[in-house]
Amino acid sequence: MGSSVPGKGKTLEEIELIAEASQIVAGVLGMLKEHTVAGATTKRLDEIAEDYIRSHGAEPAFKGYVVHGQAFPATLCTSVNEAVVHGIPDLRPLQDGDIVSLDVGVKKNGFYGDSAITYSIGEPDELQAKLMRVTEESLWLGIEQAVAGNRVFDISRAVQRHVETNGFSVVRELVGHGIGRSLHEDPAVPNFVPSPFQRHNFRNTQLTDGLVICIEPMVNAGTYRVSTLDDKWTVVTQDGKPSAHFEHTVVVREGAAEILTKLPDAILHR
Repeated sequence: MGSSVPGKGKTLEEIELIAEASQIVAGVLGMLKEHTVAGATTKRLDEIAEDYIRSHGAEPAFKGYVVHGQAFPATLCTSVNEAVVHGIPDLRPLQDGDIVSLDVGVKKNGFYGDSAITYSIGEPDELQAKLMRVTEESLWLGIEQAVAGNRVFDISRAVQRHVETNGFSVVRELVGHGIGRSLHEDPAVPNFVPSPFQRHNFRNTQLTDGLVICIEPMVNAGTYRVSTLDDKWTVVTQDGKPSAHFEHTVVVREGAAEILTKLPDAILHR
């Protein structure tokens, strides 16, 4: 098999392997929709997800993933209400009126796929419904910019403009990323365009055919500022307002991006 450099276009063989992992990811999120209901615990959702992944000959990519010396203890990131990302599954039953973001990664045959979706428990209120809709719309607008010849900040600009026009904010501390043999590769894909007057480490990389990236708007109803809880993982909004998260693994192409984690049967948030 040929090999590619992180941040560069993948070979056809590599894309096929990423796609295989990504379809398991899509299957997990689609399957979990019927289980994400009032009374269910995120711990139970996590068990169901891990069983599904292993039954397909793959491994949970997040379980045991180490950041700053801390290993993530679960298969799913389950982030409820004001939790933005990296929520740890627990035994608290979900309740009508909650929204929960489910983020899952899969490793199979040495390659990764990654995706996220936000579901509501029961009928969302007006703010929640708008937040989820705008976040998902911003993901699709970002994907529209993932074409060869564009640059990373074209994706960032499309996401940020739509989110902020609708009165919400995009998280700055956490961003999308390349993916392949590693869960996180170059380039970083922020959901905002960094100010040229502030120091930052983001590069406005040109997008090339075959580059595989994860675009993942994390959108807050209030301030973009976030904090991390004492568990060292769960990121929450500083003002306690809700957050939503949608993500796809996509291949940059000449005409339109190829979505590798597209949910089966056009599953949407409720």
